[in-house]
This record gives sequence, C-alpha cells and structure tokens, in this order.
Amino acid sequence: MSTVNPELQAYVEAEILPRYDAFDKAHQRGHAEMVIRQSLQLAERLGVDVNMAYAIAAYHDTGLTEGRELHHKVSAQIIRNDKRLRQWFTEEQIEVMANASEDHRASNEQPPRTIYGRIVAEADRFIDPEDIIRRTVQFGHDHYPTLSREEHYERMVQHLHEKYGRNGYLRLWFPDSPNAQRLEELRCIIDDEEQLRKWFDICY
Repeated sequence: MSTVNPELQAYVEAEILPRYDAFDKAHQRGHAEMVIRQSLQLAERLGVDVNMAYAIAAYHDTGLTEGRELHHKVSAQIIRNDKRLRQWFTEEQIEVMANASEDHRASNEQPPRTIYGRIVAEADRFIDPEDIIRRTVQFGHDHYPTLSREEHYERMVQHLHEKYGRNGYLRLWFPDSPNAQRLEELRCIIDDEEQLRKWFDICY
C-alpha cells in the first residue's frame, strides 16, 4: 500500500489538524481523520496520488474558520495560500487540490470537477447511521442551544430528509462503495418514525 510523504504528514499533523479542535463537535479532528482514512483507501483503489488525496482531505473543512456557508471556498483559498505545500506539490497540483476542496460540499449542484473532488466528496459522506444522527443532534446543540427537545427533534428530521432522504440532495460518486449500502440503511431509519425517534432519544 502506498504511503504518504512523512514530511507532509508531519506538517499536517502539527499545523493543520489542530485547527479542527476549535470547530463544532460534528467537524472536529476525528471527522478530519475519518475523511483522510476514507480518501486514502479510495485513492489507493483508484490508483491516484495518495499525497494529493491526503492533503485535500486534511484541508477540506479548514475554511470553517470563516463560517459554514462558504467554508468550501475558504478551504480552497487556504490551500492556494499555504506556501509550505509547494515543498511537495506543483502549482498545477495545488490548483487541482483547491478545486477538489471547493467541490466537496454535498449541496453543490455541479459534480466535482476531478477524480480528487469525487474522492473527498465521497469520503466526507462516510455513511454511518448512528454517527450521522448523533452529529446532526450535536450540530443542533452547538448552533441552536435555545431550541426545546421537540424542536431539536423536528430540526433533525428536516435535515435528515433534506440531505439523506430518498429525495435528498446528497449524491454518492462511487456507487459500488460501502456508502451506498449504508445510505440505504439510513434511509430505512429515516422512513421509520418510531425507529428514528428511538435513535434521537439515544443521541440527545
């Protein structure tokens, strides 16, 4: 299995991943590390540059420093502006990486421009029903602390239907990935109000 350049990895672990510690609970370091793991697995399977896939995954949410709405664009600029990356990548590679980071957001109407964009987008959508429900509840606590328990439930249900439901906006880019089966499992929970309420009560 291909390995990431150790100098790049050391830089990312010292300077980039710690930035996630300041973000909301659904986007902290554990999330970034999960996206890195998933990206490297996909990159290895597809035979593309693992160093690029690693860096894109590490930087993909760093733009949350400027808020959620434009975080994908800010993350792309952080990649473009990071002079240290030029130790390991060409200007052309850096632009591909920035575009991939910008394209990772699930609500983007256009598909990712490159294979690297599809990799990080797919990795960012690691579908684990329990984890997604828990992160949705955590996001609600962090961003809407004045909501009542029932209002948190209603917000969670609305978000899950809008993003992950059968008519939701989330798209998977590798139909043979493990995400496809897990997304169907999540949709079955979303469709079952009694089961969904049970999961909410556990995570709340």
